[in-house]
Amino acid sequence: MILSVSVVKNHLRYKRFLLLSGIFTLLLFSQISFGQSAEAETNFAVCKACHTIGGGQLVGPDLQGITERRDEAWIIKFVQNSQALIEAGDAVAIQVFEENSKIPMPPNNLTDDQVRDILLYIENGGKVAASEVVEVETEETVASQETVQAETPAEAVSGRKDMRNMQITFVVLLILMLISLFDLFVTKILKEKWIHYIIILTALYIGGEVLFVEATSLGRQQYYQPDQPVWFSHKVHAGQNQIDCMYCHFTADKSMHAGIPPVAVCMNCHNQVKSGKITGESEIAKVTEAYANKKPIEWIKVHNVPDHVYFNHAQHVEVGKVDCEECHGAVEEMDEIVQVEDLSMGWCIDCHRTKEV
Repeated sequence: MILSVSVVKNHLRYKRFLLLSGIFTLLLFSQISFGQSAEAETNFAVCKACHTIGGGQLVGPDLQGITERRDEAWIIKFVQNSQALIEAGDAVAIQVFEENSKIPMPPNNLTDDQVRDILLYIENGGKVAASEVVEVETEETVASQETVQAETPAEAVSGRKDMRNMQITFVVLLILMLISLFDLFVTKILKEKWIHYIIILTALYIGGEVLFVEATSLGRQQYYQPDQPVWFSHKVHAGQNQIDCMYCHFTADKSMHAGIPPVAVCMNCHNQVKSGKITGESEIAKVTEAYANKKPIEWIKVHNVPDHVYFNHAQHVEVGKVDCEECHGAVEEMDEIVQVEDLSMGWCIDCHRTKEV
């Protein structure tokens, strides 16, 4: 009897051991797969603009072996907001900042787990090729852009077409109305006066509609798409390379104005990247020349509101958590920026009603 109880106890201990071993093994492998998750690769796409894994120094240091050089808790804080660490007087953060030409790394809205995910992705070697940093183009994109032409969103093209159609209709009806009036009171060739009345009333109705649309849009510039001094593709930078908007427009969360990026920000990457697959060296050369001559690039502002309008980017971006696309459209799909919204008071009020602000 004693022997059988002992055997049962040993059997139970053995089963517990197998169960714990199985759980430990599952946790171990789940951690490895976590490090190779799709989200890690997506989040690391932002890092690719300045860092490589085993490809040497780019704008920032090579990240290979970063977890061996730095403490994980420190890395998480540095990735989330490096400038906050520097301002707090962290010696290591200041050292890293000074060793990398004092180029500020923009804050990243990542959780602790997301940063750990990226670190595991780096430890596993990642999938980053040093030669494909920043100016990454697919064959499909290159083929579709054999010449340097700015793509305009379909909404903007449709809007412009509607405006032209309305203007043409207005001109045609205006001419018909003048002919009808002239015939009605002078020549009197057409005896059916009701035809004149229909033409005149229709022309007055369409004319009134055009007048209303033009009057309400006075001072607005929807579908405005100016040529810039340097051909700059948001589709390549924000879309394909997934560079965060805040990296270039770094005052949007703390200032009234989002700010046009200075040449120094461009040179953070283009110190290394001298040629693009669409424009070659010609457009990037304009940037490097402006930097060498200490001359700002005269970018043309696209989104403008009347002088009497007060709009604060920081309130909307930081406090209201309004996504850039809500006002600026799908920028990551545009080569040349175009103003897709009319930025009217009614448009703003509709947004505030929806968000209950």
